[in-house]
Amino acid sequence: MAGSREIRNKIKSVQNTQKITKAMQMVAASKMRKAQQRMKTARPYGEKIRNVAAHMSRANTEYKHPFLIKRDQTKRVGVIVVTSDKGLCGGLNTNVLRMMVTRMKEWEASGAGIDVSAIGNKALGFVQRMGAKVVSHVVGLGDTPHLEKLIGAVKVMLDAYSEGRIDALYIFYNRFINTMKQEPVTEQLLPLTDERLKGPVGQAGVWDYLYEPDAKPVIDETMVRYVEALIYQAVAENIASEQSARMVAMKAASDNAGSVINELTLIYNKTRQAAITKELAEIVGGAAAV
Repeated sequence: MAGSREIRNKIKSVQNTQKITKAMQMVAASKMRKAQQRMKTARPYGEKIRNVAAHMSRANTEYKHPFLIKRDQTKRVGVIVVTSDKGLCGGLNTNVLRMMVTRMKEWEASGAGIDVSAIGNKALGFVQRMGAKVVSHVVGLGDTPHLEKLIGAVKVMLDAYSEGRIDALYIFYNRFINTMKQEPVTEQLLPLTDERLKGPVGQAGVWDYLYEPDAKPVIDETMVRYVEALIYQAVAENIASEQSARMVAMKAASDNAGSVINELTLIYNKTRQAAITKELAEIVGGAAAV
C-alpha cells in the first residue's frame, strides 16, 4: 500500500485536474450560449434564400442551373466533413467520422471515387491518415465561423460539380438537438433535391421573378449563395454541438475527479489510522516489556 505522502500527492494532483476541468466546463457553457445564438441568427437568412431558390427551381425558365440537374451515373462523389479543431468534446468527432467512413466504403464498393474537403483540424488529420484524396481544407475557424474563410474550400467543390468532375456532393456534420444531445448527420447538397427545396412554394403556387439583365447570372449567384448558406449553417450547428459536448464532457470529468478524490481520501484515512494503531501497539508492547 502507498504511503501517506504519496496518497496526499495524488489527492493534490487530482484536485488540480478538477479545477482545470471545472474552468473548462464554465468556459464551454459560456461559448455554447453564444454559439446557439449565432446558429439561430443564421436561420432566417437560410430560410429566405431557400424560398427564393425553391421558386427559381420551379420557374418556367429556359435556363436550368447545373445544381438542379441530376446526373445519370455517380462516378465520383464529393464529401465535405465538418469537425472541431480541438478535442476534449467526448465522442462528437468520432461519431461523425465513423458515419463518413461507413458511407465512403459503400461508395467505394459501388465503384465511385471520392474527393474530400475537410473543415476542422480533426477532420483533416483523420482523412490524411486514412489516405483519402483531400482537395481542400479549412482549419482554425475558432469559435466564430466566418463565411469568407469557408468560401475557398467550398468553391473547390462547387466548381468540381459544375465542371462535371464530381456527380454528387454530401456534407457530414453534427446537428445540434439540445445541450445533452448532438447527432451526426449526412445530407446531400448537390444535386439539390425536392426535399431540400420543399416549403411554402407548393402552397403559394409556382411563380417566377423578373430578371435584369438576364436570368442566368442571377440564378447562378443565388444557387451558389444558397449552397454556401447550407454549409455555413452546418458549421454553425457543429460549433454549437462542440461546445455542448465539451461542457458535458468536462462536467463528467469533474464528477469523476471528485469520486477519485473521495476514494483516495478514504484510503489515506485508513493508512493513517493503521500507522497510528501500529505506533500505539509498539508503545504498549515496549511499556509491557519494561
